[in-house]
Amino acid sequence: MKPRLNIVTLGVKNLPESRLFYKNALGWEPAAGSDENIVFFNHGGIVLALYPLDRLAEDAEVPAERSGFSGVTLAINQDSKEAVKSVFEQAVKNGAKALVAPRETFWGGYDAYFADPDGHSWEIAWAPFWEFDEQGSLKL
Repeated sequence: MKPRLNIVTLGVKNLPESRLFYKNALGWEPAAGSDENIVFFNHGGIVLALYPLDRLAEDAEVPAERSGFSGVTLAINQDSKEAVKSVFEQAVKNGAKALVAPRETFWGGYDAYFADPDGHSWEIAWAPFWEFDEQGSLKL
């Protein structure tokens, strides 16, 4: 089997709080297999998982301490500038920290950044040249 990205797991400090944040801020419903120990969100072939930070660090055999920018951002692509604004406002309304307000980009698109309650950076972006398939996946 060819290697491909299947799951992105975010270490979180408070799993019930994070589950509620993603449900209320982005409208994502926990998928089958979610329980009080882990939460899965199905995104049409890629799964976002939430798992307690200390247990994730222990499993990966790395320290759980975090500081500053991790060098990773996660992106939500939208089909309009208005949708970028709407998602950003909904996230902030539900506890996200605004990092960059919606803006025109140097590359011809429109984006914004927020951090979830655990400090994970998310970009919401639109580009006039992007196309999406029937499942909402970005076509490259």
